[in-house]
Amino acid sequence: MAGRVLALANQKGGVGKTTTAVNLAACLAEAGERTLVVDLDPQANATSGLGERAATASAEDLLAGAPLEEVLRPTAFKNLDLVPARAELAGALAEPAPLRALAAARERYSFVFLDCPPSLGPLTVSALAAADRVLVPVQCEYYALEGLTQLLASIERIRSRLNPRLSLAGILLTMAVARTRLSTEVAREVRRAFGDLVFDAVVPRSVRLAEAPSHGVPITIYDRHSPGADAYYRVASELVDRLRPKALAA
Repeated sequence: MAGRVLALANQKGGVGKTTTAVNLAACLAEAGERTLVVDLDPQANATSGLGERAATASAEDLLAGAPLEEVLRPTAFKNLDLVPARAELAGALAEPAPLRALAAARERYSFVFLDCPPSLGPLTVSALAAADRVLVPVQCEYYALEGLTQLLASIERIRSRLNPRLSLAGILLTMAVARTRLSTEVAREVRRAFGDLVFDAVVPRSVRLAEAPSHGVPITIYDRHSPGADAYYRVASELVDRLRPKALAA
């Protein structure tokens, strides 16, 4: 499979974008796939979640046109590289900028994950303009559907105006609490509204998932036998199936 660039996007915060970017990348890297995480969020949570920090070159330089080789760094995890972020990224763009260096990333990596900030501002638009697919994490809580239709409309506008190859990899339900009415009803409503766009796998609300970033490791390292790790292994497998060309899948 040719290298794919996937943006993790949702204008709502706290829905699991960074958790999903870091842990999907870790699962795929563990399976032997060359994987890159590009941290485009000024909060730099993907950077710290992989045990790194941006001391020098960062995603800001990538947006300014620096070659990929100048800004990426290997992490402590085999097959997993990172373009780190730092707080200065917040003021880096007044309008979207082309991420031309990602053309080289497609040749070098099987999967590139762009971790976007919780907004539809210039950083997210830049990511969507460069991506092949969008993965939308949606929290299993009351306001899950609020803004989702708007986000999908924004994705469609970017596809029609800036990036005709852009399509939706799927909607991922996150932070589900098993056997509670709220999570069950939210999941049912999202599946009713969006059908096959919704991943079968669901990521649970998990203390172990929440703890892992403070140790600078993915959940597959922190507690590979936890429900959170199991969920992301299943999401990774399903993502590969969704990205596989239909002729091969058949």
